[in-house]
Amino acid sequence: MSRRSFLKMGSAGLAGAALLGSAACGGGGGQQGSGEITVGFGRETSGALEDLINKFNKENENVTVTWRRMPSSTSQYFDQLRTEFQAQSADLTLIGGDVIWPAQFAANGYIVDLSDRFTEEMRSKFLEGPVLSNTYDDKVWGVPWFTDAGLLYYRADLLEKSGYSEPPQTWEELQEMAQQVMQDQNVKFGFIFQGAEYEGGVVDGLEYINSYGGEVLDPNDASQVIIDSPNSVEGLAMERSMIESGVAPQAVSTYAEPETEAPFLGGDAVFARNWPYMYSLAGTGDFIGQDQIAIAPLPAGSAGSVSGLGGWNFFINAFAPEESQNAAWEFVQYMVAEKQQKEFAIKGSYLPTLKSLYDDPEVKNSVPTVRLAPEALANTVPRPVSPVYSDMSLEMAEQFNASLKGDASPEEAIGTLQEQLQSIAEQAPS
Repeated sequence: MSRRSFLKMGSAGLAGAALLGSAACGGGGGQQGSGEITVGFGRETSGALEDLINKFNKENENVTVTWRRMPSSTSQYFDQLRTEFQAQSADLTLIGGDVIWPAQFAANGYIVDLSDRFTEEMRSKFLEGPVLSNTYDDKVWGVPWFTDAGLLYYRADLLEKSGYSEPPQTWEELQEMAQQVMQDQNVKFGFIFQGAEYEGGVVDGLEYINSYGGEVLDPNDASQVIIDSPNSVEGLAMERSMIESGVAPQAVSTYAEPETEAPFLGGDAVFARNWPYMYSLAGTGDFIGQDQIAIAPLPAGSAGSVSGLGGWNFFINAFAPEESQNAAWEFVQYMVAEKQQKEFAIKGSYLPTLKSLYDDPEVKNSVPTVRLAPEALANTVPRPVSPVYSDMSLEMAEQFNASLKGDASPEEAIGTLQEQLQSIAEQAPS
C-alpha cells in the first residue's frame, strides 16, 4: 500500500480503528501503569536518552522501559510505524515522534487522545509552538519533548582571520564570506546542509522558499496549494546557487544530518546548517572544539530569516493495552519534567519545551543554543499542517532534490509541485 493510500484511509477511520473503543479516548489520567514498555526513537548521539531511561528504570519498580532504536531518517521511521500500525501492533507502546506526525496519526486513530491527561494547566508550562504541533481536531495527541530550529553553524576562528567580526546576515553574504574564507584559509567547503531526498531535505528547501516569502498552503484554506509563485522559485534558485557558485559541493544533494556533521566538525567547512544537537558533538573524538565554532540564525532572504520548526513529541500507541498506556504515561511525565528536560538539554544540546528552563542559569551557560533559541524560535515556520502531509513531503523531497542537483530548473520543480500537491490536498480527509 502506498503512503498516499494509507493516509486516504483517515476519513474512513480504518477498520482497525473501530476496534479501539475507549482506548483511544483521553481518559484514565490517574490510573497506575505497570509492566514492560518499549519506546521508539531514532539516532541519539549524546547518550542522554539512554542515561535517562536507565535512571527511570532504577527509580521505578513497576515500569521497565526499553528503547528500540528506530531509523534515523524520519521518512524511514514513518514507513516502519505505518507498517506496524496497519498490523495493529502494540510492540511499540510509546513513540518519540516528529512534530509533523500528529495530524496523520490522529486522523487514522493510531495514537491516544491525551487531552484529559495533558491538562490545560500542564500545557501552560510549555512553549506554545510545540503544544500546537500536537493539536489536531481540537484535541491534544502528544506531549512536547524537545523542540528544534535550524541554525547556522560557523567557524568563528576562520571568519576572524579573514577579517569578519559577525556571521552573514543574508544568503548572498554567506556566499561572499564563504568564498573569501575558503580562499584565505584553504578550506575545502564553504557551506554544507541537508539536501538529500528525504524529510530533512524538505525542511531545508522550505527554509529557502519561506525566506523569500513563498508558501505551500493557503494559510486560510489548507485545501489550496499556492507554492507556484516567483517567491518560491527564487528560494529554490538560491539553494541551487550554493552548488553553482562552488560554495557547496555537489555531494550536498546526498547529505542528511550525519553527513553534515563530519565535514564541518572535522574542519573542512566554513558554514553548516544543522539542528541544535550538533553542538554537543564538538570536541568529541577528532572533531574541532566548541571554542572554534559559533551559531547564529539562518541567513535571510528577501522576506527575512526563516528556520524550519522541528522537534519531537511523545505519542502513546492506541493499540497498546490500557495498563501499558498508563505505564507509558508515567514515563512521559518523568521525561518532560524539569529535572529530566534540564539534563537532556545540557548533555545533548537540545532545546527544552518547558518555558522555565530558558531562564535557568545553568542551562543558559551550558547550552549556547538555548541562549540563541528565543531569536531562532521566533523565526520558525512549521511545515504544512495536513493529514496528508507525508504524501506532500515525498513529492517535495523529490522535486527539491531534482532542483538542487540541476536535474530540473527551480521553475520546473515548483510548477510540478503545484500540480502534485494540489492533487494530494484534495484527497485529505474532510
